[in-house]
Amino acid sequence: MGGLVLHAQTSIEAPPGAVFALFGSETGAGWLFDAVCDRVAVGAVVTMQAPLGGEQVAVLGRISAVRPPRRSRPGRIEIRLDQPWRGRLRVLFDDDGAGTRVRVVADLDDTGLTWLMRRRGVPVPERPHSGEHLVGLLTSKSGSGSVFAAATENLMTMAVDEVNADGGIRGRPLRLVFGDDGTDPATGATEAWRLVRAGCRTVLATTTSATFARISAELSTAGVLLVQTLMNEGGLGGELCVQLGERPGDQLRAAVTPLMRAAGGHRWFLAGNDYVWPQVVHAIARPVLAERRASIVGEGFAALGTRDFTPLIERIGASGADVVLSSFVGADLVAFERQCHAMGVRERCRTLALALDEPTRERIGDPASAGMWGVSGYFEQLDGTANASFLRRYRDLYGRFAPPVSSIAESAYEAVHLYADAARRAGEDEPRTIARELRSCRSQFPRGLVTVTGSETVGQDLFVAEALAGGFAVSPSG
Repeated sequence: MGGLVLHAQTSIEAPPGAVFALFGSETGAGWLFDAVCDRVAVGAVVTMQAPLGGEQVAVLGRISAVRPPRRSRPGRIEIRLDQPWRGRLRVLFDDDGAGTRVRVVADLDDTGLTWLMRRRGVPVPERPHSGEHLVGLLTSKSGSGSVFAAATENLMTMAVDEVNADGGIRGRPLRLVFGDDGTDPATGATEAWRLVRAGCRTVLATTTSATFARISAELSTAGVLLVQTLMNEGGLGGELCVQLGERPGDQLRAAVTPLMRAAGGHRWFLAGNDYVWPQVVHAIARPVLAERRASIVGEGFAALGTRDFTPLIERIGASGADVVLSSFVGADLVAFERQCHAMGVRERCRTLALALDEPTRERIGDPASAGMWGVSGYFEQLDGTANASFLRRYRDLYGRFAPPVSSIAESAYEAVHLYADAARRAGEDEPRTIARELRSCRSQFPRGLVTVTGSETVGQDLFVAEALAGGFAVSPSG
């Protein structure tokens, strides 16, 4: 299968210089493909709704080259893509005599073309394998979750390379087979079954808990090991289901007191997406906050994919909250926090967002993320030679325009190594035997020591981090 170049264009009744200057300004539906970008400069992150292959596709990337239009020269913005595929996208600004013709040209390699065909329901033959140890990776290459999953594929591929350099799984090379849940449980179930039919007897899932709960039920009789790699609420662990990552109770107990100290108050408003993980976060928050003599002054949920949070934000403003506990995720967290900033919420209270990580903070932007806090087991700014070496390998492989590493992506990297170690100790490919070994393991990673002592019991250090311009200020919890 070869690559493909996709074209789309629109005409705007304004001169090229004016159109170029408005790129990323969110100036109305459809304007320049709904691009969101705080600054048109090399290195800036950008999100676009590009009409590719007959549908609107959210593409995430980073500007790698900029050339403003001149009287005799068209303008050009090049974007290095992260999601839903890695590649290049060019936005061209040409004077067409009556205004500006804006063209989008996207280069799809084999991986991108395969993703697009599957997205449109076109059957794509699976790559044949011979003697390889196959593991499925179900992640969110599209939809709201594509923001928090930005670096996941990179880091899991890096982990596979490291495993194979160390002899693979008992002499057989490890290979990942990728699936995209589109941040949608039904799509996730379809993709999970595709991975099983492709020969994967283990599926690593870096998805929302809504998708994970669905595929856990779907695959309950398939005899397949299912591993949730990222932060989650637990509760689904079993013989063939292992849940790694941070737990909300641990995160809240680590962060509530520092947040109230920073905010100078004890009144909390709980706000998040309307699915299982945020609902559990809020339920756990109630006793944790009560233990610390805090009060809850309001609560509200919004469906995944919401983009206008005005009614909820108005309730927050009227509540007198000192701290907002935000359980939004991915693109929803980005949209919510940017709107909170625009409506003045950040001037009055702090925000603790359990899913706040480096790629999400970057897309929220420096101004809107000021006053936000996160808590997790990993941040890029962690000290130590192990983390420095890890980040150096990542940048050497994927370059300076690759998305930043987050706890969600780093935990996926860990999951590959933990699985490989368990499979080696198991001495066979039987999922139940590998799962038994996975439920009792420990290893050193860039975040420190990670100890697994059950199907949903993971020990690790947590860090509380305040968002600053360009990153986080990180401190140990407790």
